[in-house]
Amino acid sequence: MAAVIFWIVLIIIIVAIVIRNIRVVQQAKAFVVERLGAYHATWDVGLHFKIPFIERIAKVVSLKEQVADFPPQPVITKDNVTMQIDTVIYFQITDPKLYTYGVENPMLAIENLTATTLRNLIGELELDESLTSRDTINAKMQQLLDEATDPWGIKVNRVELKNIMPPADIQNAMEKQMKAERERREAILRAEGEKRAAILEAEGEKESAILRADAKKQAEILEAEGKAQAILALNEATAEGIKLLNQASPTDPIIQLKALDAFASAANGRATKIIIPSDIQGLAGLATSLKEMMIDPPKEEPKK
Repeated sequence: MAAVIFWIVLIIIIVAIVIRNIRVVQQAKAFVVERLGAYHATWDVGLHFKIPFIERIAKVVSLKEQVADFPPQPVITKDNVTMQIDTVIYFQITDPKLYTYGVENPMLAIENLTATTLRNLIGELELDESLTSRDTINAKMQQLLDEATDPWGIKVNRVELKNIMPPADIQNAMEKQMKAERERREAILRAEGEKRAAILEAEGEKESAILRADAKKQAEILEAEGKAQAILALNEATAEGIKLLNQASPTDPIIQLKALDAFASAANGRATKIIIPSDIQGLAGLATSLKEMMIDPPKEEPKK
C-alpha cells in the first residue's frame, strides 16, 4: 500500500513539473532561455518546453515600442544660461539577447546617456538657438542615442524635448521682448492700414475727378453737336426757302413787299436808330396806296 502511494505521489510530482515547464510565448514578447547558466536560445511566439532543473528563463522581453519620460535635467547653454530640460524617448528592443546581456540596467543607462548627450548638444548652442532649434536637437539626439544603444539591442525611434524651462528672470525678459515685438508689429500693421486707406481714398478721388471731367466733356460735346445740328437745319431751311422762291419767279413788287416785311420786323426790335434805304421809302408809298385800296370801297359811277 505504501508503495502504491509513493508511485502516485511521484507521478503527480512529475506531471506537475512537466506542466510547470510548458511555456506559451505571447505575441510581441520573447523569452531568453539559459541552459546551465549560459545563453541557450530566444523563444518566439508559440508553445515551448523547458528542461527542468537544466534550463531557465533568464528574461521576458517586450518587443513593443516603449516610452521613457525622464525628469528634467539641468543644462548650460553656450552663453552660460542654466535651464531645465526634460526629454521623452521612444525606443524598441530589437535583440532580446543583447538587451539581456549587453548592459546591467538598460533604462538607467539610457537615462544617463540621454542627459549627457543633451548637455553636449545644448552646450554648443546659445539660448535663443536652443529655444528655436528643437527639431534639430531632436534629430541629433535620436541619431546619437540610436548609435550608442545599438550594442544593447535597443532601437531609438524618436526623441522629443518635452519642456524647456529657462530661469525666471530670463522668462520675464523674454516676455517683455515678445510684448515689445508684438507692439511693434501692431504699429507697423496700423501704419500700413492707414497708408492703404489714404491710397484708396486718393485713388477714389482721382477716379471721381476723371469721371466728372469725362461727363462734362461729353455734355459739352453733345451741346456743341446740338448747336451744329440746329445751325445746319436753319441753313438748310433758308436754302430750301430761297430755292422755292427762285422756283416761283417772284416779281419786283413782291420782292419789295418782302423787304418791307423784313423792315417791319427790324423796326419791332430794340434798335434806337433805323436807317431806311431810299428804295424802301418809295416802297412805303406803294404799300400805303395798297392799304387804302383795301380799306376804302370803290366809288360808284353816277347813272346817266
